[in-house]
Amino acid sequence: MNTDSRFTVAAILFDIDGTLVDSTPAVNRAWRAWAAEHDIDADEVLAVCHGRRSADTIADFLPADQVAAEAGRLEEKEAGDVDGVVALPGAAELLTSLPADMWAAVTSGSQALMRARLGAAGLPVPGNLIAAEDVTDGKPDPQGYRMAAEALGVDPADCLVIEDAPAGLGAGRAAGGRVLAVATSHPRDELEALGRNQAADLVLDALTDLTVEVQDGRLAVTVGGGAGGGGERRVH
Repeated sequence: MNTDSRFTVAAILFDIDGTLVDSTPAVNRAWRAWAAEHDIDADEVLAVCHGRRSADTIADFLPADQVAAEAGRLEEKEAGDVDGVVALPGAAELLTSLPADMWAAVTSGSQALMRARLGAAGLPVPGNLIAAEDVTDGKPDPQGYRMAAEALGVDPADCLVIEDAPAGLGAGRAAGGRVLAVATSHPRDELEALGRNQAADLVLDALTDLTVEVQDGRLAVTVGGGAGGGGERRVH
């Protein structure tokens, strides 16, 4: 799909960690501690955990009968550790500019964890928040993004999905909407090299490269100040 630098959508669907909130220190602390408890290489865990439900990551390393209990224990610890969690540049300004019924969030974390991180970062909690426990299949499955669009009463294909991780970008792509990536948790060159099923339409350095205005009941999105604007790079 070719996404112009200016376009309109019915709604915007955001990921949270790495997109709206920088929780990298907390995420790394939690997963490194968990890996040490189970004598697992922490770098292997951190290489695959971003953008996925905790249970889906844990299932890569432990037997199936241990996954649910371990995921619950890990997320309980994470919810109690918000030290260093901050809003990413541009997130607060963007969210407060949007009508409440024209945006939602879709996260691989739990409701409790994401509400804690949004609160710590001083960001609003959306009226429609689709979390790990709300779906049967996590990212890269598109279920969460389709549910969010349905909750807002719009077509997923008429939404903009904003993500930072390959799993989330794949979910947004599969949901059928436009997809933007922010190069926060993953390097720009890695995001630009993703295969067709995960590739974003555009890669941004930060949300500050994005301007959104309400026009005629829709959201008019401008990326990078238009053609040739700063942090924008077209993928295809």
